[in-house]
Amino acid sequence: MKRKDAAMVCFSGGQDSTTCLFWAKKHFERVEAVCFTYGQKHALEVQVAERIARGADVPFHLLDVSLISQLDPNNSLVNDSIAMDETKPSDSYPNTFVPGRNMVFLTFAAILARSLGIKHLVTGVSEADYSGYPDCRDTFIRSLNVTLNLAMDDQFVLHTPLMDRDKSEVWALADELGVFDLVRTQTLTCYNGIIADGCGHCPACLLRKRGLEKYLSTKKA
Repeated sequence: MKRKDAAMVCFSGGQDSTTCLFWAKKHFERVEAVCFTYGQKHALEVQVAERIARGADVPFHLLDVSLISQLDPNNSLVNDSIAMDETKPSDSYPNTFVPGRNMVFLTFAAILARSLGIKHLVTGVSEADYSGYPDCRDTFIRSLNVTLNLAMDDQFVLHTPLMDRDKSEVWALADELGVFDLVRTQTLTCYNGIIADGCGHCPACLLRKRGLEKYLSTKKA
């Protein structure tokens, strides 16, 4: 398949976005990465993202959208006084949900991409294996794609290569792309800011671990 021109990847240095970065490198002639500070507790996330992008020879952009944490500090990713939900409450979203985050990220990514002549945006959201966040749904991505095109009178295309993949399938994709070891040892998925296997008990680590175990058992079989 002929590779398309250029893509901008929303990049955090975690398992999903790193897999998406290398997926984009396979499918596009030119790839750039944009990372965001939004008041998250762990500055290490940005350092990891920049290191991986540089190693992949991908231009790295860092944008400050910390206004998000000022508008709504009532989540455990930006507020140290809130204990993190380790299971999803039955009647609401987990308190790791940052309202509007993906909408803001993709909107700013589109503005930056437009200035660089890039029409394709890549994000690692997934409906298959996630915490119930509304801004990870395919319907949201499709809706935002239309809105961005109308807002800027342009023709962006939002790509979600992980949308229908559970975490074991994300590991499989990383392996297929030749970056399994990099994703396993260099990415930062943990909500407690620990690289690679992480803390082992936060929701992000549990998803990652279960997916890895499932993939490895399938691979051995």
